[in-house]
Amino acid sequence: MPSAQKHFLFEGVHEVLRQEVRDFVQRELEPVAEECERAGCIPKALFQRAGEAGLFAYCVPEEYGGLGGDCRMSIVISEELARGNSRGISMGFGAHSQIATPHLVRFGTPEQKARYLPDLVAGRIVAGLGVTEPGAGSNVSGIQTTAMRDGAGWRLCGTKQFITNGVNGDLFFVAAKTDPAAGHRGISMFLVESRTPGFHTEEMKGKMGRRASDTGRITFDDCRLEANALLGVENQGFYQIMQCFENERLVIAAGCIGAAEMCLEETKSYVQKRRLGEGHLSDMQVTKQRMAKSYMDLEAARQLVYTTAWRVLHGIPSLKEVAMCKAFAAEAAFRIIDDCLQLHGGSGYFNSCPVERAYRDIRLDRIGGGTTEVMYDIIAKQLGI
Repeated sequence: MPSAQKHFLFEGVHEVLRQEVRDFVQRELEPVAEECERAGCIPKALFQRAGEAGLFAYCVPEEYGGLGGDCRMSIVISEELARGNSRGISMGFGAHSQIATPHLVRFGTPEQKARYLPDLVAGRIVAGLGVTEPGAGSNVSGIQTTAMRDGAGWRLCGTKQFITNGVNGDLFFVAAKTDPAAGHRGISMFLVESRTPGFHTEEMKGKMGRRASDTGRITFDDCRLEANALLGVENQGFYQIMQCFENERLVIAAGCIGAAEMCLEETKSYVQKRRLGEGHLSDMQVTKQRMAKSYMDLEAARQLVYTTAWRVLHGIPSLKEVAMCKAFAAEAAFRIIDDCLQLHGGSGYFNSCPVERAYRDIRLDRIGGGTTEVMYDIIAKQLGI
């Protein structure tokens, strides 16, 4: 039984959810993972099946078709999706429901929520977050995309890149400068549909991992937006993004736990079966110690994430702790999966081994959602260093 199921953070409803998501992964995702990896995208029908299973409903109020849940549900879903054999699918789902949709839940008007949330929950429309640009990644304040007033509406110009669901998505939450002279205090968020005239997207090919999710470069060529496309308060977009980063980074850390745990389970089984001389690979002291250290790292990451989630659940400011979660879990998972691949020897170097894909997929977690180095800067600043 995974340690998560014994932790004080979770209740019975979360154990039920965990099993439901695990069953969904085995029933719906495992059979199509290879096909999605080859195609480089997730079929819209799979989003709809995930919506029917309630995977996108946890953070959305009940009045819009959601479950009205809290961060505990997002952690459970992230862990279980990451235990599957394609983090690309879990990333596409996560970008939709855990990264993009919370912006609408937190900052949307009643009209905006009523218009989009039911379809987002059901998976009928797919969402993405448009912040990163060719010249601005973790440094959100450096974005160059602009949204200037145009009569009663707006005119959006600029480019976003590395956007998950950016090729096949339907609705994007886009950060743009509405007061370029004001720096980060002049950023606003907008709701932009992919069918908007002037919206252009192209696939960014050649990713190292997460190949089942589509990644796009989006260009806004004088996109004309209605006045009601503004999401939240004008020139408060930077602060809105920072608020949503807390949930994003926490679920990324949870995904790291799920991926590392899956690889350790695979590796434990492998070393106990792999013949070596008159015994097995698991009989070697170096194997025992390497596995013990990996399980120790996994449990340290798990306890840090769960304790931080408890703080967030109780409204305790946790900027520093969330940054610690994201940095520690990403780095620990990378070490763990690297060791798992090493213990598989030559077999681990081929894509027939689940650890091979996990190795390629886990590398992004040290970059996406804010690099490890940016997390260290946040931690140091909060410590007054």
